[in-house]
Amino acid sequence: MKTIFGNENARFARGSTAVGLGNFDGMHVGHMALVNTLISEARINGLDSLIYTFTKHPENIIRKKLFTPLLTTVAKRAQLLGETPLDYLYFDEFDENYSRMKPEDFIRDILLERLGAGIVAAGFNYRFGYMGQGNVELLREFGRKYDFRVTIIPPVRINKMVVSSSAIRSYVAKGDMESAFELLGRHYSLTGEVRDGMKRGRRIGFPTANLQPEDYLILPHNGVYITKTLYNGGFYDSLTSVGYNPTFEDTPTINVETHILDFNDDIYSKNIEVFFLKKLRNEKRFKSARELSDQIVYDIKDAREYFGANRSLKIY
Repeated sequence: MKTIFGNENARFARGSTAVGLGNFDGMHVGHMALVNTLISEARINGLDSLIYTFTKHPENIIRKKLFTPLLTTVAKRAQLLGETPLDYLYFDEFDENYSRMKPEDFIRDILLERLGAGIVAAGFNYRFGYMGQGNVELLREFGRKYDFRVTIIPPVRINKMVVSSSAIRSYVAKGDMESAFELLGRHYSLTGEVRDGMKRGRRIGFPTANLQPEDYLILPHNGVYITKTLYNGGFYDSLTSVGYNPTFEDTPTINVETHILDFNDDIYSKNIEVFFLKKLRNEKRFKSARELSDQIVYDIKDAREYFGANRSLKIY
């Protein structure tokens, strides 16, 4: 797969591509249904498959006062799509000028002239153009007018719920990582560089890796989670605390601190990815560091029992 950014001014011959449209935040099972359909249609018709999306979520440009936290970084989306047979991933920059583009101008100037679409795939609720004036019915009309074929992906349901990024964000915000997993088709994860912290965990016998994920990502609800940590190509059993360290002195920002079980490597300044499997408990203020230390012993025991009962667990 080749990744292209809008400022590279790449262009494709007219009618040479099958283009998938959407924000693709989360890369959940509904998105993957679209991607798989797109790749299949492209192969059958001898076209290159291309996903067209944005580096920034359009809602965060249009509705500045109602910021939407995201589920994935640009790098994570590229990684997940790179694991498919997709030919091209095209990231464009959505800004205020782009937001004022009329629906037909988007079809003519972007979809056809720049991306060379012969087939277009989109989700059932896809909208485009100024103020979201374009919908799938208008997309079909333009398909007839400009001679490209449109494939609309119906809603994907799990346990009668329509899979959506907003539903997944709601689960993550509540700390329900198991329900988030069902809709994502993978465990929710955070990636970042391990930074120096206060080293309080080390002083009470449980050193932690202090993770600083991108600030636009949604964080699980404050509490302690059973996690798996990916470092240097290997997965390690771990516990992760999300919160403000209330036992000591509340910090002004939320911390994500991971204790990797039976692990002694120095990983400061290294990148890790933490996969959230299950919430153990809410964040709690303890009376002393000793009381906190005793609770961590119980948390680790619970985590070991979980991993012992789920040794065949696959991390995606």
